[in-house]
Amino acid sequence: MSDGYPLRLLGEVMRLDIQRISMTPATTYRLAGVLNAGQGLVAKGEFDGGDTEYAAMNVLRIDQVVMRKLTAWEGPITVVPAEFDGFIVSNEFPTFTIGPELVPDWVRHVCRSPRLWAEMKNRVSGTVQRRKRLNPEQLLQIQFPIPPREVQARIVEVLDAVDAQIAALCEEIGAVDHVSMAVAEDLLSNEPTVALGTMLVGIQGGRSPQASSSPPGAAEHGVLKVSAVTPFRFVPEESKALLPGTTMPESALVRPGDVLITRANTPLKVGAVARVPAGVQGGLYLADKTLRLVPSSKLDPDFLVVAMALKSARVHLASSATGTSASMFNISQERIRETPIPLPEIGRQQKVSSAVLSVRATADATRAEAARLRRVRASLLAGLLDRTLTIKPAELEV
Repeated sequence: MSDGYPLRLLGEVMRLDIQRISMTPATTYRLAGVLNAGQGLVAKGEFDGGDTEYAAMNVLRIDQVVMRKLTAWEGPITVVPAEFDGFIVSNEFPTFTIGPELVPDWVRHVCRSPRLWAEMKNRVSGTVQRRKRLNPEQLLQIQFPIPPREVQARIVEVLDAVDAQIAALCEEIGAVDHVSMAVAEDLLSNEPTVALGTMLVGIQGGRSPQASSSPPGAAEHGVLKVSAVTPFRFVPEESKALLPGTTMPESALVRPGDVLITRANTPLKVGAVARVPAGVQGGLYLADKTLRLVPSSKLDPDFLVVAMALKSARVHLASSATGTSASMFNISQERIRETPIPLPEIGRQQKVSSAVLSVRATADATRAEAARLRRVRASLLAGLLDRTLTIKPAELEV
């Protein structure tokens, strides 16, 4: 095994560099947020300087590193791209200027490294798990292998090539998903509609228990996170282990075949519906933000999932959600019951759902390939940093 590149304190190759700007009424500012797992920045809209309680906020500059101090173990760190130059963030997001020894795009890839997130997690401080923070000085105390600039540039080329393949697969997934819903809309365009509640035996929920921030182990029970339910897809890995001694009602246990809906999420994601597949791991429970829809004998469960993804249903659910936070809106059971869905006879329901799900199976296979490539990417970065892989073999593999 080759020796890795020398470990350097991040404080030796980057420095805390915060530019503050006063909030001025009648001036428009563009707000940004930092995504977890080094996934970059997200635009969070514009606001007037007179509409915030902050007297001043931090300005983002191109090629700076920015991180979120809160929940730092989730990897909320990235490099500012050109399109976010001049955006602002709260003082919860310190910024750093990188030194001449670092290639900005290489740092961007490092921000997506589980190794860096683990180092960040080891240094957070605080007593309440969700309120623990990583201070800027603690980030700068992290040691990380720093290759020469020319090697950094070659690593960027290799990883960018993998990212391009992942992006192409994601475009393909989006296209197939779009086709599947176009098929559904066409097949159901002339069917009469009813309120969902008239076709349900009931809606069942769970509760919000004490849980850790980690997924449950093989012998542990867990509770679903909101992200466990996305349109057509149930993701059991998106769950949290129950703390020892925590009990949940038997009625909240997730079972194969369940049709689940999120009652809280962003406006675009609230009301997402998926069916729990056969063979899903046991010991998972509904939280208070995830509900079980129990269809009557006149409503096929797979068809219910399709119907709740139709444009008419999505418009109703999104417009019915209420809240003041851009990250979490809620929808009531009453409004869920009012959702309009088409209702052909049961045999046609099954034919339509079979046609839609067969198209989506292609997207699922492509999604699995994208996930595999993401794992390859993580292994490539780790291997290139510790020099168990050299640039040439890595290029050949890509």
